[in-house]
Amino acid sequence: MHKALDQFTRKFEPELIDEINQLGQLKKYKTGKVLIDFGSYVKNIPLVLSGAIKVVREDAEGRELFLYFLGGGDTCAMSLTCCINQKKSEIKAVVEEDAEVMMIPLHYMDGWMKYSSWRQFVFSSYNQRFEEMLNAVDSLAFMKLDERLMNYLLDCKQSSGDFSIHKTHQQIAQDLNTSRVVVSRLLKKLVEEDRIELHRNRIEIL
Repeated sequence: MHKALDQFTRKFEPELIDEINQLGQLKKYKTGKVLIDFGSYVKNIPLVLSGAIKVVREDAEGRELFLYFLGGGDTCAMSLTCCINQKKSEIKAVVEEDAEVMMIPLHYMDGWMKYSSWRQFVFSSYNQRFEEMLNAVDSLAFMKLDERLMNYLLDCKQSSGDFSIHKTHQQIAQDLNTSRVVVSRLLKKLVEEDRIELHRNRIEIL
């Protein structure tokens, strides 16, 4: 058994773990790699073993909006939906930190529904991703941009397990669908409130 699958031994039956080992394809991806792109067909279900993957949505004008992060032990409910309905992807999944991913071919998904642990994992993933997308909608509808920015930084911290956020102001602006100038101004405001520290090429959450 691949060592990275150890985290799933408490979730899945031994027989399912054996099938994942035999039938899944272990892939290693570098930061910046696009795993799923807008308009593409999803043929494999990504089971994230380590690292972090950012999932974003695109509007009619081609602007991107951050939805949620995937970390070790997660899968992407949106990719499951695309697989089941054989429809083109409406999200983009990009490697945020070097990641190991077990790619599961779509045609094994139905057969694995015989395992209660797999059914529970799939339904739980749907529920968790749905809640995260609701949070994204709520932040757009009800939060001021400085609150959205702070929540985004906290999401980054939770995803990486690191209080240091290694992102440029432009990258943050792109994820929040705003301008770099606005992000820079709001980051300075968070510094004044003693919520973060700004350093060269990184942001430290206090």
